[in-house]
Amino acid sequence: MRSTRRRTWALLAAAAVIAGIAAPVAVSAANRAGSGASAPLAPEPGPSGSECRTSVEGSRVTAYCHNPYPSTDVVRLHTECARWWDVDADSSAVAVQPGRTVKLEDRCWKEVGSVWVSHSVTS
Repeated sequence: MRSTRRRTWALLAAAAVIAGIAAPVAVSAANRAGSGASAPLAPEPGPSGSECRTSVEGSRVTAYCHNPYPSTDVVRLHTECARWWDVDADSSAVAVQPGRTVKLEDRCWKEVGSVWVSHSVTS
């Protein structure tokens, strides 16, 4: 009985080793056989997005965003105030058409902590 179990385990182990060796060879052969008609690559995305310049003067924030690209860019101005009690602000989304410039403004009651502009490009 013991020799039968040992043979069974030996055969199972050998089968697993052979399957482990044969599987990569079969996958490699299948890839080589199917490489004649390769799928077309996705097109590279073109340049997009507005160039934005921000300025802080006291408690006022101004951002000018210019879009030189052919796709519309949607921008938002985000202002984080320095004081804990001062309310941070996010402007509404503004669409910047190709070749256009928009002005975004915001303010804090006291000092401005940080300012940034977020983008989302539409077709």
